Amino acid sequence: MRSWKEVPDEYGLVLAAGSPDEEGIGNEVADLIAELSLTRKNIWWIKDMLPHSELTAMLTGADLFICPSVYEPLGIVNLEAMACETAVLGSRVGGIPEVVADKETGELVDYDGNSDSFENALSEAITRLMSQPDLLNDYGSAGRVRAMNLFGWDAVAAATVALYRRVIA
Repeated sequence: MRSWKEVPDEYGLVLAAGSPDEEGIGNEVADLIAELSLTRKNIWWIKDMLPHSELTAMLTGADLFICPSVYEPLGIVNLEAMACETAVLGSRVGGIPEVVADKETGELVDYDGNSDSFENALSEAITRLMSQPDLLNDYGSAGRVRAMNLFGWDAVAAATVALYRRVIA
């Protein structure tokens, strides 16, 4: 949220994160949204878990999905966005680089534990990407292909069968 302060106000933000598990985080997010809302009218926080059909519609309509995670074992949310043909901006942490192909299906920002540099890198990447709709469309199209080919049920089933065949051979 802090990185959004430097993003031009022509771009809207939908925070579809549900309610945080920890009350302190929820309060911090609410405070940041209140601060941003003083100068912007295009910020929305969806606190409820959305039904799958609504989540899919929202992801499909988004220009860019942003996952600024500092820890993410795999990042299913990134796959969901990619399956909806939405470009992804994620963190180069955990399993996200396995899902998001940097400069192909989206872009990755390094996280080295320094919050200030991470927020600055996110702001710069968001602003640059949002100003390039053709690039976002290309990333979104490539993301859909990658999500289906590598992580779709057919691909997962084939990989599982191949593993079982190797184990019993």
